[in-house]
Amino acid sequence: MNELAIAFGLFLFIEGILYAIFPSKMKNMLKKLETIKDSQLRTAGLIFAIIGFIIIYYIKD
Repeated sequence: MNELAIAFGLFLFIEGILYAIFPSKMKNMLKKLETIKDSQLRTAGLIFAIIGFIIIYYIKD
């Protein structure tokens, strides 16, 4: 459970830093998300989730 809290904190840290350093670029990127199809976002999300799972699996082993 402690590792999950650390991972979530790291996620928030990275997101926060990106918005703090590049606020206008982050806004532009979010606007571009509206033009992408839902199926493409879903596919990309699944791919990133699988890659993340594989990384976690090999680090924990």
